[in-house]
Amino acid sequence: MAARVFIDGDAGTTGLQIRARLEGRSDLTLLRLPDAQRKDVAARAAKLAEADIAILCLPDDAARQAVAAAPSTTRIIDASTAHRTAEGWIYGFPELHADQPQAIAAATRVSNPGCYPTGAVALLRPLIDAELLPADAAITINAVSGYSGGGRSMIAAFEGQGDGSDQGHPVRLYGLGLQHKHVDEMRIHAGLVHRPLFVPSVGRYRQGMLVSIPLQLWALPGTPTAGQIHAALAARYAGASFVDVLPLADAAAMAWLDPEGLNGTNRMRLHVFANEDRHQALLVALLDNLGKGASGAAVQSLNLMLGAAQDLGVSLARAA
Repeated sequence: MAARVFIDGDAGTTGLQIRARLEGRSDLTLLRLPDAQRKDVAARAAKLAEADIAILCLPDDAARQAVAAAPSTTRIIDASTAHRTAEGWIYGFPELHADQPQAIAAATRVSNPGCYPTGAVALLRPLIDAELLPADAAITINAVSGYSGGGRSMIAAFEGQGDGSDQGHPVRLYGLGLQHKHVDEMRIHAGLVHRPLFVPSVGRYRQGMLVSIPLQLWALPGTPTAGQIHAALAARYAGASFVDVLPLADAAAMAWLDPEGLNGTNRMRLHVFANEDRHQALLVALLDNLGKGASGAAVQSLNLMLGAAQDLGVSLARAA
């Protein structure tokens, strides 16, 4: 019997991408609300009750309201930030550790990771688990994303439909109060003691993301080498369907990195750039902020919850 899936908020950027990845699948029945009922509380509650799995693509407060309205029999994937550090919710990053795919598969409540935290956690968590990076290290995370990560208002602004305030800006640094809503998510799921200093920026291109973390290897206990850092990452993601670690030699041969390089996929590639003489390294995650950073990740968790082959997630993401 086909699983009934309701995408609550399928008119938004993330919801539209998820629907594009799921349409045409014979193992699913996609439930929809007529446009006139999108803000009808009773109609939405009825659709939540009808679904086997609901994917919430809503603002945080609306997501909390939807969770409260949904019966316990409806399993939920929440793409908002509302539940990413909440007790009782499973973090929807299957590559977090060996037991995470099984935890997601059995979960009734799954929080979809944020785009920036996906890259940061993927880089940091294996190093902390391997004790190459102290949990109490002072960490700086820099990132650039395409403007689609900002949702409808930012898309409209950068595509010339807003008030013109974003026109002509090749890149914009933001979050200058150092209170970005993703920081606690990064700290908790990476296993850090202290809040990292996070410096996000948005570029004048639609989608694609680079998340970079500089490391002064000389300042770390034991002065780990770039080779040790790379080996820990490669060991963690060996056999992973959607995360790979570029060989050190390939990274050393690169002169630049394109943030749009994995667009349209559910893949993430990790890089270790290094200057061994200076005992410095730069860790970089490349991903599509609408793929592994949002919609593709939700489909990956959905597949685990349904017991479907994970490869469905990447093939559909590439086709979308």
